[in-house]
Amino acid sequence: MENKKPFVYFLCTGNSCRSQMADGFLKALGSEKYEVESAGLEAHGLNPRAVQVMGEAGVDISNNTSNVINPELLNRADFVITLCGHADEHCPVISNKNVVKWHWGFDDPAKATGTEEEIMAKFREVRDSIRQRIEDFVREGK
Repeated sequence: MENKKPFVYFLCTGNSCRSQMADGFLKALGSEKYEVESAGLEAHGLNPRAVQVMGEAGVDISNNTSNVINPELLNRADFVITLCGHADEHCPVISNKNVVKWHWGFDDPAKATGTEEEIMAKFREVRDSIRQRIEDFVREGK
């Protein structure tokens, strides 16, 4: 009998930044332990700044796609993790009663203002916070 890896579904509003970063880090750091997908309440497209800062961290998400939540995947998930308050509040009903649903709130770097340097600094700050949370998750399973 094949051992099924736990399936982690990261959700955000637009599946353009935070959920993409979490998806990229968990695939890079925990793909041997977890199956990973990400999606949004809407699909806003992959944010080029998110791609850039993830590349700086050694994780290529440039081929990722921005996807809308798939009810089949949602109900198959072992972990549903929202990364923004809007997605947490508006997550569709999950019929899988065994799912573990967590909310890991992170600021939206796409809403950062200021100079390009200041905006990129916010993207890097959020990226690093997400990486730390993913490292903890891979290590502790929670």
